[in-house]
Amino acid sequence: MNDAHVLYIEDNPENRLLVKRVLEAEGYSVAEAADGPTGLEMATQTRPDLILLDINLPEIDGYDLARCFRDTPGLQQVPILAITANVMQGDRERTLAAGCDGYIQKPIDVDRLPDQVRAALQKTGT
Repeated sequence: MNDAHVLYIEDNPENRLLVKRVLEAEGYSVAEAADGPTGLEMATQTRPDLILLDINLPEIDGYDLARCFRDTPGLQQVPILAITANVMQGDRERTLAAGCDGYIQKPIDVDRLPDQVRAALQKTGT
């Protein structure tokens, strides 16, 4: 199970490093993208098992990027977990409506993250 390939799209290098360290310690391979266009290109080329997606990205936000993934052949079934500081009423619903399968609030709880990733992968049988 833990040989899954995760793509993390996040513009904050400290957050990318933290998530990469936590998930790699659990046996996942983690690729990183600092912006939406790079993330979309990487996802199209590598077909990850799971996408972790920051919502507040430069150029194209996570909502629009999630919609792009859902419209891209080969990526439509890849689970997407939003990782975001947007915690106002309606943000969770907006995230799910954009095509994300789950929602993780920042600051990231590093003790819960591996279980959240595992649960998302289990839903798809990955």
